[in-house]
Amino acid sequence: MPDQTDWEAKAANILKAELKRQGVTYARLAELIGDKEPNVRNKLSRGKFSAAYFLQCLTAIGTEHLHLD
Repeated sequence: MPDQTDWEAKAANILKAELKRQGVTYARLAELIGDKEPNVRNKLSRGKFSAAYFLQCLTAIGTEHLHLD
């Protein structure tokens, strides 16, 4: 089974891919969720964020379906 770092990387990569698919920048995501762009950038680069943050971001950018392939 993948270790914690692998899971963090997977979550960050899924979120980054969804941002790209939706055409949403880190700056726009920060506006949508009421955060600052550097905070968003740091969380996604480290992969250190909660499941709640992950869902908040996906909802804010309009992701309705998510494939975990």
